[in-house]
Amino acid sequence: MTSRVDAHHHIWDLAGRDQTWLDGEPFAAIRRTFTVADLAPAARAAGVDATVLVQTVALAEETPELLWAAVENDLVAAVTGWVDLTAPSVADDLVRLQSGIGGAYLRAIRHPVQNEPDPDWLCRADVRRGLRAVADADLGYELLVKPPQLPAVLRTVAELDEVEFVLDHCAKPYIADGVLEPWASQIRQLATHENITCKLSGLVTEADWAGWGPESLRPYVEVVVEAFGPQRLMFGSDWPVCLLASSYGRWMATVDELISQLSDDERAAITGATARRFYGIPARGPDADHRAAHQTQGR
Repeated sequence: MTSRVDAHHHIWDLAGRDQTWLDGEPFAAIRRTFTVADLAPAARAAGVDATVLVQTVALAEETPELLWAAVENDLVAAVTGWVDLTAPSVADDLVRLQSGIGGAYLRAIRHPVQNEPDPDWLCRADVRRGLRAVADADLGYELLVKPPQLPAVLRTVAELDEVEFVLDHCAKPYIADGVLEPWASQIRQLATHENITCKLSGLVTEADWAGWGPESLRPYVEVVVEAFGPQRLMFGSDWPVCLLASSYGRWMATVDELISQLSDDERAAITGATARRFYGIPARGPDADHRAAHQTQGR
């Protein structure tokens, strides 16, 4: 089985920290603690030998916990953490994270921009200063946004060409409603900028949870494959959030079906090579030697 990378998953411990976004009946199925050990059997069965662990809450104390999880778990090869981009101390905050325990696993930063009431939040001067600090720290920046925020994303990616961006969950298109535009046109425009990569992730929870199938996702997958190309597209499970609508294995099989017309090299890029390149993940399994090498390499 070809080696794969899961470029997007989460963990959380409800005994240590509440996840208020899980409130409400729709999220009851995942309102429990999830650990890397819970993910490992499904990931291994799908041929995944490395993952990217992504922040969940906008709290400074979460990121060191995620970095420690990377130290403790061979499956985790990189971490996307959180810092307050608007803080005057953002550059120093990044240095502290990178120099702390597991700091070499920090490869990107993310903020839940989708929750910001200002659709132009990314264009604020203090946010832009923080994004430049992320780039100065040799880290990528992940964009968690929804379609109404894509105009601000377009401006930001175009005006900050020194920042390497990742678009999470294809910007959450309105799949359940069958709406393609203006999302599709904005995605194509965004992809003309070389400093942005896209995660093929999070789509099942934007679809009808009970009624989705490969054909309901196909138009959206075709847009991002055409726009970004396999070399700037990477698979992510969005586990355990994906469990609201799909098992891990079903989502992986669906992606395989939707990209089956591509060449072997193109499929390998989406399912592993793009993520390995962006996050600086070793080309083979995460044994001790490879993890030691990872501790010293840049993105």
